[in-house]
Amino acid sequence: MALISNIKNDLKQAMLDKNDLVRDTIRMFLSEVQRFEIDNKEEVDDSKALQIINKMIKQRNDSIFQFKEGGREDLADKEQREVDILSKYKPEQLSEEEIATKVKEVIQEVGAESMQDIGEVMGCLKSSLAGSADMGLVSKVVKDQLS
Repeated sequence: MALISNIKNDLKQAMLDKNDLVRDTIRMFLSEVQRFEIDNKEEVDDSKALQIINKMIKQRNDSIFQFKEGGREDLADKEQREVDILSKYKPEQLSEEEIATKVKEVIQEVGAESMQDIGEVMGCLKSSLAGSADMGLVSKVVKDQLS
């Protein structure tokens, strides 16, 4: 819950600073948290909050691509600024070399030998790397090492 309390403090500061973009972006995040809590009848912890942040960033990146395709650079810039605001709450991302090291460790732990074991390997990695690595990149590394 430390993450959410930090975000709420940042919301208060954004309101004092009259920074509308930060205020509105954080409010969108907090409304997503509230929706998640109501839908799933469970309180959001830091790992769930990171999942929500990652989901919101992915949505905005998709929007940025579509806005650029449509020639709306102004809207793409706004979405990019929202991504920047949300990204500051994510933990530092692991490099590809660090991910490869973790993948090797998990493959040895699990005893994976072929692509048929990818589900088991990804299951272990998903819980340990959640929020600190791009899971698309992790999947690519796993596939490269198992093939």
